[in-house]
Amino acid sequence: MKSFKGRTAVITGAASGFGLEVSRIAAREGMNIVMADVQADALEQAAGEIGALGAAVLPYRLDVSKAEQVAALAAAAFGRFGTPHFVFNNAGVGGGGLIWENTLQDWEWVLGVNLMGVVHGVRSFVPMMLEAAKRDPGYEGHVINTASMAGLVNPPNMGVYNVSKHAVVSLSETLYQDLRLVTDQIGASVLCPFFVSTGITRSERNRPAELAGSGPTKSQRLGQAMTDRAVGSGKVTAANVAQQVFDALREQRFYIYSHPRALGSVQSRMEDLLQPRNPSDPFAAKPEVGAELRAALRAAD
Repeated sequence: MKSFKGRTAVITGAASGFGLEVSRIAAREGMNIVMADVQADALEQAAGEIGALGAAVLPYRLDVSKAEQVAALAAAAFGRFGTPHFVFNNAGVGGGGLIWENTLQDWEWVLGVNLMGVVHGVRSFVPMMLEAAKRDPGYEGHVINTASMAGLVNPPNMGVYNVSKHAVVSLSETLYQDLRLVTDQIGASVLCPFFVSTGITRSERNRPAELAGSGPTKSQRLGQAMTDRAVGSGKVTAANVAQQVFDALREQRFYIYSHPRALGSVQSRMEDLLQPRNPSDPFAAKPEVGAELRAALRAAD
């Protein structure tokens, strides 16, 4: 996409983090914006801010894990602005701990939002976009799905999150290839951020009561503390990543990385697969971090 003015963006997870920063850029570019989020008060505040920038905004509260709610979002977006041009399936939640300690509720919540939220977005919006492309040779569309560097490697103590994000990478790569079979007018990308302050580490605040956990385990508490520390020391901001999203839209670039230097871990994983050899030490670059985690997990409670 080379032009954004007068076109429509649908953004999930729009009340904070990448979603809010992408909304800000979309407003500056003159787009209509459908802002969707699960947290009503944060959504109201964010939509007010974006509207004050001069954008036409449709705020929409939903839980992306619910197929019928995402379908209703698509209908509302079409009713207000017509077929969207940019769909950002961005809503996500965090989750960690030793993989055998994750409860069924943990799996249902994390996969429901991180994976099925993207599935529902693709199913609800892509057919609409394909119809628009058939009607109008000038129509341009693009779908970006938020995964993670955890969708390309498998850091320990993050199993449920890793699984959800690997699935989003696979879904996105397949979407890209499937679209290329049927149209040249709609593209797809996957966003793979590393440690960026977005609010995802506080996502438990929006966890549904019916999927509530029984309290964090020791490994989950340790994982949360390490993630908070890594995010807090990061220099790449959500605003930086949002600009990369728009750069990728202009360039028709599929892979979007917030931290290209982290790709060394991806290369090591690919070499493990090809040689083949056992998975490499994920803490090879920072052995003190691995030693700290191992010691803490092995220590008596």
